[in-house]
Amino acid sequence: MKNLKEQLMHLAFLLSACVSILCVAMICVFLFVNGIPAIGKIGVFQFLAGEKWKPGNNLYGILPMILGSIYVTAGAVIIGVPIGILTAVFMSKFCPRRIYKVVKPAIDLLAGIPSVVYGFFGMVVIVPVVSQLFGGSGKSMLTASILLGIMILPTIIGVSESAINAVPSSYYEGSLALGASHERSVFFATLPAAKSGILAGVILGVGRAIGETMAVIMVAGNQARMPKGILEGVRTMTANIVLEMGYATDLHREALIATAVVLFVFILIINLSFSIISRKANA
Repeated sequence: MKNLKEQLMHLAFLLSACVSILCVAMICVFLFVNGIPAIGKIGVFQFLAGEKWKPGNNLYGILPMILGSIYVTAGAVIIGVPIGILTAVFMSKFCPRRIYKVVKPAIDLLAGIPSVVYGFFGMVVIVPVVSQLFGGSGKSMLTASILLGIMILPTIIGVSESAINAVPSSYYEGSLALGASHERSVFFATLPAAKSGILAGVILGVGRAIGETMAVIMVAGNQARMPKGILEGVRTMTANIVLEMGYATDLHREALIATAVVLFVFILIINLSFSIISRKANA
């Protein structure tokens, strides 16, 4: 009976893994089968390097959206990564227990807030502040970067804190034994040992930022043109797909699916880069 239960559980785990792989394979097949022909019709260079997106004139250049996604994600990383890592260090090594009991649930709550709520917060709080400080409508690359920087904090903090806590205490204690202070032991002994896990949190945060849609639509301005500055409106690849897929037909619809293919390749490159960096870090 015990062997039978083990075999049934083994089969259940195997089926679960196969379902996950099948779902990924189906998504890949759908995207590439429907997207690659559109890139062929439009032209690879014209599609990827074209600066004008005007479906009514059969112009399908997604370079403005590619740059918009990269710039907004880069801004979110610049804002969110330092704050997230330092917060994780504080919570793991410096935070008093009574404060930790308040901060930890608050960060977990941030992770559960829907994207549309973040977007609404950006519209009623961040957009007016940016508008008052810098002028303009306030819906811009800067606003989207700030909002995404806030949204990726729970991911970076959670993964980084777990990575720091997983470092053996002997690293910290050995540094203290050599005469280092508490702060130096944390930042020069414990933190470098946790760099692989911290990097994982950063990569997950980047994936969240580049794939975010609803919140970005509400604060980025959604202007399908080449980005001209951090105070100008931009449109990301995800926003472009969501805004136009509802009424797109024929080549226009295929071009949007091709945009999803490009986004998929971006995320694949990010994951592969993480795998390569992790192997080098663990070597």
